[in-house]
Amino acid sequence: MKWTLSQLQKHRSKEFPIDEMVHADEIMKIDPSIRKVLPMHITGYADISSSKITFHLKINGYLILPCSRTLVDVNYPINVETTETFLLNGYDYESDEEVHQVKNDVIDVMPIIHEILLLEVPMQVFCEDSTEEGAPQSGKDWEVIHEHDKKEKIDPRLAGLAKFFDQDDQTSDT
Repeated sequence: MKWTLSQLQKHRSKEFPIDEMVHADEIMKIDPSIRKVLPMHITGYADISSSKITFHLKINGYLILPCSRTLVDVNYPINVETTETFLLNGYDYESDEEVHQVKNDVIDVMPIIHEILLLEVPMQVFCEDSTEEGAPQSGKDWEVIHEHDKKEKIDPRLAGLAKFFDQDDQTSDT
């Protein structure tokens, strides 16, 4: 997603439509917790004037992140809208939004998209399906006990006592 100023100025005073699939795999080098970046669908348009170019973008796609509990892969959806303004002539521009300077007569939106994607990575993400195997369920001298298992199992220390009551029931029937 890189354009020269001459390419963009051809579309001055009319909308410049944007509809592209981009690969943003570079962010995995910056944040190693990201396991995979699926292609991102970038849509929107650009408003082009003589002093600035404003991009109105929607970023949709998925990041593959590890579940904080089980470490299984989680498809984390990305759905972000952003407005980015590039100043063409270095004019002072009064605005509450962040503006970018054009370097070497080329506008490259990919570093901004990378930054937005990195900001979208949550501190923790959890998988919705808890039946997936991820973290080990048992080890040496330990195991995960689920609530339904706890009700059905008889403590092995009390197994002999359960047999005692079975014998008592049989003797009272005769």
